[in-house]
Amino acid sequence: MDIFTSFLIAAAGIAVWRIAYQLRLMTRPEKKDWDTQLIERLRRSGMSLFTPIEVDFFLAMPASATAETIAAVLRLEGYSVDVSAVSDSNDYPYSVHARHVMHLNIETLRPRTRRLAELVVAAGGRYDGWAPGPSIS
Repeated sequence: MDIFTSFLIAAAGIAVWRIAYQLRLMTRPEKKDWDTQLIERLRRSGMSLFTPIEVDFFLAMPASATAETIAAVLRLEGYSVDVSAVSDSNDYPYSVHARHVMHLNIETLRPRTRRLAELVVAAGGRYDGWAPGPSIS
C-alpha cells in the first residue's frame, strides 16, 4: 500500500468519526433549565399562557433587615411583597414572597429570575424559585 492510499484511508476514517460525533451531538437531549421545564409542564397541563397571570417568587433571607431591604427594592420594581419569619430554618429565618402579574414565557421570566437571584445572593440570601399564583388552577 502506498502513502497516498494510507492517507486517503486515514482521511476517510477521520471524516466518518466527525460525522458520527456530530450526529451524536444532535441527538443528545437538550438540557433545559428549571424555568423552561416548569413553563412546558404548565402548558402541557392545559394552562393558557397567552394572558398575564400572577407569578409568586420565593426568596430566603438571613436577617430581618436584609429581607426588608430586598422587599423595598422589589416594591419599587412593581412587585407586591410580604416578609415573614420562618421558624424551621436556621440559615434563612426570613422569607420574602414577591408577586408580579406578567406573561408567563421564558423571554419575560428568565430575566426576572436572573435579577432576583443576583439581588438576593448579593444580600446573602437564597433564591427559591417561582410558581404560578393561587388564582391559577
